[in-house]
Order: sequence, then structure tokens, then C-alpha cells
Amino acid sequence: EVQLVESGGGLVQAGGSLKLSCAASGFPFDDYAIAWFRQAPGKDREGVSFINGRDATTGYADSVKGRFTMSRENAKKTAYLEMNALKPEDTAIYYCAADASGLGLLDRLYDYWGQGTQVTVSS
Repeated sequence: EVQLVESGGGLVQAGGSLKLSCAASGFPFDDYAIAWFRQAPGKDREGVSFINGRDATTGYADSVKGRFTMSRENAKKTAYLEMNALKPEDTAIYYCAADASGLGLLDRLYDYWGQGTQVTVSS
């Protein structure tokens, strides 16, 4: 059974930090890219960040570069998104997803999705 389970969301003041986790099972985690997407009410889903498999190369949306950092611990089958200097416009449901291709941050590439975790940033 394939599962991706997000955790770590919550309410934080602007300028604060949160660290999200994505725990995976049921597929060869080491060979998959893991990405974070987010969706705010009334807006399209957008890619936030990805991290590739064994080489752990990363990519970020322009809106979060310099503020968010992805990492992964393959032994724990877990990926992380550290978010700093949070802004109200970061408020959204954050989803993690897994992709075998390692080609980038395009949602149609991703095979498996979690249920999401809410991040709310107050001003």
C-alpha cells in the first residue's frame, strides 16, 4: 500500500518558521523525487519545491527561493520542507507527492499524493 503522510502544519505569525514532514511507504523511496505543492482557496495548485532521489538535487519556485529548504532522510523514508520568513501569502494546504522520473516540479509527473497539511500564516 502506497502512503504519503504530511505533518507539521499549523498556525504561525508572519516572519516565523515551520518544518513540514512527509513520511512515505509502499514504494522505492530512494529512487523517487519528492515534491511539495500548495493550494490556497480559489487559486490553482502550484509547485513549491522538489528534491530528487539519491543525488538529492533541489529546485524551488521563485516565490520561496531563499526562504524554504528541502531535505530528505532516505533511511527514514521521510522528506522535509523547512520554511522560514513565512508570509501570509504562504497560507495554503501543502501536499507532498512522489515521482519516479526526477524531471522537475510539474504536477502531472507525480504518481502518489498525500492528503495535505494546513499552513496558516497570520499578519
